[in-house]
Amino acid sequence: MDASVANAKALTVGPIILLGAPGAGKGTQAKQIVDRFGIPQISTGDLLRDNVKRGTELGKQAKAVMDRGDLVPDDLVCNMVAERLSQPDTSRGFILDGFPRTVKQAEWLDHLLAGKVFENQGDRKVPPVVVNIAVGYNQLFKRLTGRRMCPSCGRIYNIYFQPPRADELCDVDGSKLITRPDDSEAVISERLKAYERQTLPLIDYYRGKGQLREIDGDRDPSAVAVETLGVIENGNRL
Repeated sequence: MDASVANAKALTVGPIILLGAPGAGKGTQAKQIVDRFGIPQISTGDLLRDNVKRGTELGKQAKAVMDRGDLVPDDLVCNMVAERLSQPDTSRGFILDGFPRTVKQAEWLDHLLAGKVFENQGDRKVPPVVVNIAVGYNQLFKRLTGRRMCPSCGRIYNIYFQPPRADELCDVDGSKLITRPDDSEAVISERLKAYERQTLPLIDYYRGKGQLREIDGDRDPSAVAVETLGVIENGNRL
């Protein structure tokens, strides 16, 4: 193993919170962070599914709520997050994916982290590194509405950025590409508006605490990754 990679996998990076609108590339960056530092990515969606599948008490409560068609309340989601963050693999740090979504959740998380001890840090607090991957509205709209999927092999294209060789046909098997319902212009427009309403106060919250790092996500993903990994390695010293 390369020495720099080994050092990165021994580094205590603490909590990492990735913010960014749908289509900003959070998933791509999260994978780079996991590979670089060897820390877990914790998704609230995955936590919900896992608790429901395992039939935990929290999972049973969440399933009852979801079966009624309601949103899972903050207290259940927060309890699942708290339980997950108590596990040993989070001792050097972790990435939170999809949490917090609101200022209320961020305040709860601050309280929880105030009592969390990270490996090799003693009593020193490790504040979150909050990265906002900022992408312009028009770019986001093209990334999301331009997506096409092959119904046969599942390959994903984008008619603006990664088009197939033949218009609307899969390069692999020639199947007619489809647009998923979630990628329709009406749905995408509402998702982006909802994100702005919900998340802008959260961005202001972390900016006010001096923890927010803005990264230009309009660039090539590799350039975004270099800057993101640098921010994390330097913590809040940048």
